[in-house]
Parts: sequence; structure tokens; C-alpha cells
Amino acid sequence: MYRGRFAPSPTGRLHFGSLVAAVASYLDARAHNGQWLVRIEDLDPPREQPGAAKDILNTLEAFALYWDEPVEYQSQRHKRYEERLDQLIAQQRVYACHCTRKQIRESGGVYQNICRNRQHSLKDSVALRFLQQQPITEFCDQLQGKVCFPQAQMAEDFIIKRKDGLFAYQLAVVSDDIDQEITSVVRGADLLDSTPRQIALYKCFQEKPPEYLHIPLAINPDGNKLSKQNYAPAIEAAQARSQLVAALAFLGQATADIPPKASCEEILTIATYQWSRERVPRTRELPCPETT
Repeated sequence: MYRGRFAPSPTGRLHFGSLVAAVASYLDARAHNGQWLVRIEDLDPPREQPGAAKDILNTLEAFALYWDEPVEYQSQRHKRYEERLDQLIAQQRVYACHCTRKQIRESGGVYQNICRNRQHSLKDSVALRFLQQQPITEFCDQLQGKVCFPQAQMAEDFIIKRKDGLFAYQLAVVSDDIDQEITSVVRGADLLDSTPRQIALYKCFQEKPPEYLHIPLAINPDGNKLSKQNYAPAIEAAQARSQLVAALAFLGQATADIPPKASCEEILTIATYQWSRERVPRTRELPCPETT
């Protein structure tokens, strides 16, 4: 069975770009008679905003984007991440790294695996990195087609547990997707270069990766991706209908058959019936439409 998910971080309210990702993942799941799950990726407490997780869930409900199973919170899964980390340590695929961000930035911005053979203790206050043996440099995306990356970029040993003791995104998301039996991941194209790293972890855990579909990003008039860091305006429940239709149009979906006074639930029912992956633009950056 198809199992998809939407996994926002509670660093602020949902904006149009996150609505597009939610709608795309929801419709792809529903069109395949699958299940749609919601996960709150609250891995980084210093970046979280109080009340943001609850606001995100309330907003999804206001847009009639209803999930099928209880919401998962990454902050409640640290024990599971520790178990996955122990698996990698047992495979000798983890090492400690003392390098700072400044040092990496000064050496060109890509970590050169400097600490790989230095045998630092894993018990010190250090970052833990995943040792790449056969880096994944390409994969087939359901929308973008064959996606390739430079060997030097994908050979970088990436962090799976931070120096401050927090688990890093790549390990957490793969652990979550495995345990939730996610079969299809629909998300923004800004995460394209995370996919080869995640596939590498799947191989280590001897698990089959999901299929991936990376949708184009919504950008603001300055050409920057809509994001909470860029102060993208939050979507409003009072404008749910118009913003939902705008999200469908952004995704290249037909909107002409939507009645003028249709509810969000009715809009999503029509959109599910008409959903077409082929209509989604492959362009990775598109201007955000104006909504009223």
C-alpha cells in the first residue's frame, strides 16, 4: 500500500511553499488510494517557535488536509535514533569529528573527511559522521527524472549526530520513514541533494528506499525560496479556499472545474480525482502567485 507523509518543522507557521508541499503529498497519496501521515520534525529545540506545532496541525485541518494516523514527533523518538546509530557504529560506519564549521567553510565549504582516520573517541563532545564507502551520485526522481550529483559532493561524510548531542536530519528522517513504512516521499526540490545521502543510509540498514518526487519551489519576488527564515507570510485559514486553489494552479493541476463556492474538502476531492504527476512543472523554482 502507498504510504506518504508531510513532515514540517515547527520553526514557524506554514507559508505558501509548505502548503504546496502538503497539498502535493496529500493528493499523490489519495490519488493512489494510499495513506497520508503527518510528522512534526522537532529535532532542533533552539530553532522552534512555541506553539508552532499546534498551529501547523490546526492550519492543515482548516485546509481539510486530514491525516490517517496519530501525528509522530521526532522529539519523542530519540531512543530509536540511538538504536539506529548503534547499528551504524557496529558496522564501523561512524566516526567522531572535531572540525568546526569555520574550518570547513575555509576549506571550500565541503567537508574533506579530515577526521575519518584520526580515531577520535566517539564518547567525547564531538560531531558524529557517517562514513561514505560507495557514495550515491544519482537516483531516479518521479518528476525530475535522472538526477546526478558531483562525486566530490556526495563523497562528503555527513553529520548524523551533532556536537550538541542532537540527532541530525538525515538519520532521523530515514529512521522515521522506515518505521512508518513510507513508500513515497513527495517534497520540495530543495531536498534533492539530501536524497543520495538518505539512500546511502537505507542501504546500510538493508531497507528499500521509498520512491521520491521533488516538486518545484515557490519563490518570492526577490528570487529567494519561500521559507520561515526569509519571513514568508503565513497562510491564513480565512483564505483557505483561494490559497488552496492557488496551490493547485502552482502544481499545474486543473482548477476550471472547481465550483466558485466549493469548500476545501470539495476542492480536494475534485483535485484528487484529477491529480496528475505529469502536469506538475519540473522547474525547481517558480514565482509564488498572489492570493486574496
